[in-house]
Amino acid sequence: QVHVVESGGGLVQAGGSLRLSCEASGDISFINYMAWYRQYPGKERELVAKVGSDSATTYADSVKGRFTIYRASASNTVYLQMNSLKPEDTAVYYCEVLVQRIGLRGRENDWGQGTQVTVSS
Repeated sequence: QVHVVESGGGLVQAGGSLRLSCEASGDISFINYMAWYRQYPGKERELVAKVGSDSATTYADSVKGRFTIYRASASNTVYLQMNSLKPEDTAVYYCEVLVQRIGLRGRENDWGQGTQVTVSS
């Protein structure tokens, strides 16, 4: 079983910063990638940032230059540093991991429960 737990959300003023954390644990043999998504009310989740096992990163255009995703070395923890926050960044942020589990074939996606980020104007 794989557990994904996010933390670090909260309320911040526009222009401020927050850092989200996500830890994956359980019977994981390999993590292919770790990613952050966000979801607005009534909308589908959208990719914010992603970091692969080779440390290659992908960002949504709306966050480029403001957000940074990085994975702690030799760790199953990923961070999302969010700077210059805007009210339109207000959403529930979810962590997703694509993993290979010990003793099992194939890969699976696992999600955290989400953390609320609210940016006031």
